[in-house]
Amino acid sequence: MKNIQILLAFLFILSIHSCREDYDYINYGATVSGVQEPENINIKGLYVLNEGNMGSNKASIDFFDYSTGGFTKNYYNAQNPTVVNSLGDVGNDIKVYKDKLYAVINLSNFVEVMDAKTAKHIGEIKIPNCRYINFHGNYAYITSYGGAVGVSQPGYVVKVDVNTLQIVGQVDVGKQPDELEVVGDKLYVANSGGYSYPDYDNTISVIDLNTFTEIKKIPVAINLSKIKKDDTGKLWVTSRGNFGNIPAKTYVLNPQNDQVVKEINLPISDFSIIENRLYYFSYEYTSSGTSSGYGIINTDTFAQTSSNFITDGTQSQIVIPYGIAANPENGDIFIGDAKDYTSSGELFCYNKFGKLKWKVQTGDIPGHLTFLYK
Repeated sequence: MKNIQILLAFLFILSIHSCREDYDYINYGATVSGVQEPENINIKGLYVLNEGNMGSNKASIDFFDYSTGGFTKNYYNAQNPTVVNSLGDVGNDIKVYKDKLYAVINLSNFVEVMDAKTAKHIGEIKIPNCRYINFHGNYAYITSYGGAVGVSQPGYVVKVDVNTLQIVGQVDVGKQPDELEVVGDKLYVANSGGYSYPDYDNTISVIDLNTFTEIKKIPVAINLSKIKKDDTGKLWVTSRGNFGNIPAKTYVLNPQNDQVVKEINLPISDFSIIENRLYYFSYEYTSSGTSSGYGIINTDTFAQTSSNFITDGTQSQIVIPYGIAANPENGDIFIGDAKDYTSSGELFCYNKFGKLKWKVQTGDIPGHLTFLYK
């Protein structure tokens, strides 16, 4: 879907220099209390990064608090009323690492760094067309498309010291790199080539973290997107295909020998893993419209153990599934619903049995979720 949005908005974006100071809208956080009963678990809450429609400069962060059972929309603005008016244009990734919260703001070309417990502004890291972030030791690693929207060229990974927030290294990878994952002392980067249609990239770049150099590229499939490891270290990688005669599929890579060990004929859009259970959703455009699916894969056997983890029929209320996170403490499954991509979305929370616990309105396009531990 991001590729489609990029194509539709391309000419418009080229005429705009988006930065977070451009947007003069302020909407301080309003808390919806009683979303659920307070729950005493090791996870304090969930941050939701709302992308905001491309060109609208409306990225935002919401927060669900397990300890109070409340949900605060536009939490970042509420915590930072004098810092900025908006996070900027297109929130693309969010993660907590150590004592900080990081939000990757794609077209505004920076990573916002906050205190993890309060979401209060600490600093920012300027990176053009930044995409996703991951961590290892004292460093953050961030993918960048390397240039302007729509310009196809090799991208790169930036290395940032998490203590100083200074860029300390950069290494070239494939075209339009998206998600990245750490296994041992290696960093695996999914290269999409999303600006290169019909000549997509089809590789995973492997970076030696000791030398911070690319040591190989592994051919997998075209237009790679998501890459995450399971509890045994295997890498699960999604390919979006070409939205035509090459279908979307999912692949499993063994990092011990860097070989693809399984091809799964499922068009997984995004997923989250708890122990040996991979919870996923798919969202596809078909000749008859769109179709959605919600399933579970056993990461040990590669078998699909459920073709629908939502067991109460409420999947019909989700218009466009866009983000997912499974809580490893209590089994809750969160799904962000983008609705129409231009107005407020919704966050759905299901219990471990697939029953809807609650849903609440979010900012525009809730696509990226991360847990805050106590």
